[in-house]
Amino acid sequence: MNQLSRRGALGAGLSLMGAPLALAQTAQQIAIATGTTGGVYYPLGGALANYLTRGIPGVSATAEVTAGSTANFQLLGASRAQLVFGQVDAAVDSVRGAGQFRGRVVPARAIAVLYTNRMQVVTTADRHIRSIADMKGKRISTGAPQSATELFARRLITAAGLDVAKDFRSVERLSPAESTNAIRDGKIDAYFFVSGIPTSAITDLGATPGTQLVMVDHADALANIVREHGPVYFAETIPAGTYPGQTTPNHQLSVANILGMREDASPQLVGQILEILWSNREDWARVHSAARDFTLEQQKTAAAGVPWHPAAEAFWKAKGANLG
Repeated sequence: MNQLSRRGALGAGLSLMGAPLALAQTAQQIAIATGTTGGVYYPLGGALANYLTRGIPGVSATAEVTAGSTANFQLLGASRAQLVFGQVDAAVDSVRGAGQFRGRVVPARAIAVLYTNRMQVVTTADRHIRSIADMKGKRISTGAPQSATELFARRLITAAGLDVAKDFRSVERLSPAESTNAIRDGKIDAYFFVSGIPTSAITDLGATPGTQLVMVDHADALANIVREHGPVYFAETIPAGTYPGQTTPNHQLSVANILGMREDASPQLVGQILEILWSNREDWARVHSAARDFTLEQQKTAAAGVPWHPAAEAFWKAKGANLG
């Protein structure tokens, strides 16, 4: 299971045998599990690594390329990542030992609620797909293995009344960048990607000469998906013009993102991470606009989905957040 890239693991001083002794004696290594390079977690994680490395004496933080949320919480459970970006649905599964965690409970705790992740169902006008139902018999990608996209996509397909195993000509498991290339090459007809907006993979597809981007509405599946999986999902709208060639609003489903650490993470370290991130929040929003939603108002216990780390709960209360 290649969840951390080899280059990223080496860059963080990680290996199957542990950190080299010299590094372990001179710096505390923090591996930040992010996502694919075509999404939002990765650039935000890179900036966060820089803030922490500069701001905490003796700490060296590195953003790692991963498959996404499910893989990230598995890495957290194995102590191969110390800080993770993740969707709330994957976080909830991890603490319950449900779904892809198969009885392996992860002691994940929220330290911050970030921005909304939007489910984006992407196709082009020549594929004649205007709804999830129109995908029957088509070739699709449900996202990279062990990604939050794959988790959410499969739940959405079922909520829309289709069977992942039977109703498609083919089901690929591609990253967003690979999915964009596959549509361009005529190898798939549509793909799912859950992320902040805008995201580079979809922007690249919409900007392709001769391509008319289509974002498929699916908010009508909300009642079914909530009935089965609980109120971690909610309806939102991606405004027209968010992507090149997107001429109409996209009515879609969303889920919140959190930063997570283990319940046994040092309270001092949790407090340092949050103080540094909070003080750099304006710069973080310049790295990617999704970080504009990192606000006091977002810090809600219900939105976090999993329990707070006690040090994070104390931090947000001290800042004046009404956790609810």
